[in-house]
Amino acid sequence: MKSSYTRRDFTKLALSALPAAGLWSSGNSLLGAESAGAPAKPNSKVAGVQIGLNVPYSFSNPTMSGDDIIKGCQHLNVSAVELRAQPVEAFLGLPAILGATKGGGGEGNAEKVRQWRQSVSMDRVKDFRKKFEDAGIRPEILKVDGIFKMTPAELDYSFLMAKALGARAISTEISKSDDDHRRVGQFADKHALLVAYHGHATTTPEHWEKAFSLAKFNGANVDIGHFMAGNNVSPAAFMEKHHARISHVHVKDRKKQNGPNMPFGEGDTPIIEILRLIRDRRWNIQATIEFEVKIPAGSDRLTEIAKTVNYCRAALA
Repeated sequence: MKSSYTRRDFTKLALSALPAAGLWSSGNSLLGAESAGAPAKPNSKVAGVQIGLNVPYSFSNPTMSGDDIIKGCQHLNVSAVELRAQPVEAFLGLPAILGATKGGGGEGNAEKVRQWRQSVSMDRVKDFRKKFEDAGIRPEILKVDGIFKMTPAELDYSFLMAKALGARAISTEISKSDDDHRRVGQFADKHALLVAYHGHATTTPEHWEKAFSLAKFNGANVDIGHFMAGNNVSPAAFMEKHHARISHVHVKDRKKQNGPNMPFGEGDTPIIEILRLIRDRRWNIQATIEFEVKIPAGSDRLTEIAKTVNYCRAALA
């Protein structure tokens, strides 16, 4: 059971999309009806643990603008996010045609994107950041897609963007290549900013540990649902050993033996154990909800995401 977009589909769409005209489809009308009552300054830090949300991925809307992301987070009372770079670049003026680097855009468009990125003023990125901060939401993590194909200039651009946003880490999908981790790690070390590699069910602790050995600022985004599904053990021991390298965990519930995503509390992932471990050890690790569960009949996405936020709050109370 997954969201209507896979991670790969979401990335392809986000790279080629214009900013959204509206926040939700007709199946997600809850925000429009109740947004006036949303808190002006959300607060999802509970017992010292920052509960966050992977956006706009969790909203299943790759065309979502920064303003609409803010509205969704305010409605959910979420005060920190892992934010994909696409809404930032849309705000900066990246035209949709330049974003179509996959599926028909080709290398010609990729080169146009590279050239455009070199023209970007980081002061404009700070303007985007201010919109979030004024709303009481911190973009703690910047998710960058396609990072291993970036030129040196684009890598510098990505790390400078993360810093301009006030992020304390960049996240990206883990690679199968040590050369990829070594190369990107050199830029992480240069900018003294952690790059957190997102693991999947096929990712083992040794995979991350090899990446750690290649650069001081190579780190991990531990998806605790994928970790349980692929390794069939709690990620607690790995986190105890490497917590200084972990910027955030993705919170979801999956069954062992590569089982499916489940509503929180119905799978095998020790969500409560991990949240309390972060709390009790006082680690600076964001507990980032990544919503990938099928929406039940009669409900909507905001209602179901709110359930996951409340589950995490209750676990930490």
